[in-house]
Amino acid sequence: MVYYFRARPEIGDYTIYMGLDKHENEDLIRYGFPEDIWFHVDKLSSAHVYLRLHKGETMDRIPHEIVEDCAQLVKANSIQGNKINNIDVVYTPWANLKKTPSMDVGQVGFHNSKLVRTIRVEKRINEIVNRLNKTKVERRPDLKAEKEQYNAAERAERKAQLREKKRREEMERAEKERLADVRSYRGLMVSDRMTSNKDIAATGKSLQELEDDFM
Repeated sequence: MVYYFRARPEIGDYTIYMGLDKHENEDLIRYGFPEDIWFHVDKLSSAHVYLRLHKGETMDRIPHEIVEDCAQLVKANSIQGNKINNIDVVYTPWANLKKTPSMDVGQVGFHNSKLVRTIRVEKRINEIVNRLNKTKVERRPDLKAEKEQYNAAERAERKAQLREKKRREEMERAEKERLADVRSYRGLMVSDRMTSNKDIAATGKSLQELEDDFM
């Protein structure tokens, strides 16, 4: 079971989701998207909450209000963290999550600690938690199939980009050749077929006589 929530619509169309338990958290860790940001109460047990960004967005550009929603949801779904004030919530890109065979179910580490951000949550704000809970939807998604579909779409997009790049390169090459032809006057003006004033003088004929001969 995965729970889905809608963040503040006035800020943006963001989806927040979390697993039912630590076993489903394993699947969320395994099949996350590059656009996912992972949230967790620091040094305490809590739900794994994910925020799915829009393509091209980065962790450090997330609106503060959206980060606050995620942090409040994490706190509310921590048995210990929900009871105390002034807790820290950490968040990082899904790709920065590190999972090794020796780790317990649901446990993760980080590849790069510099990519981990922290937000202090002074207290639970029921207004935020209640608003999010009103949007909660329970689903049983096929996370593996969703990830495979995502990867297929990414591959197709990369292929399209490569085709477009090749097309642009061919057009640029053709344009360079055309400009080179223009600069060299290829096929238009050949020096040995042109008559200079010196050539005219050498014939002993006037310009009018040469024109008559040409005609």
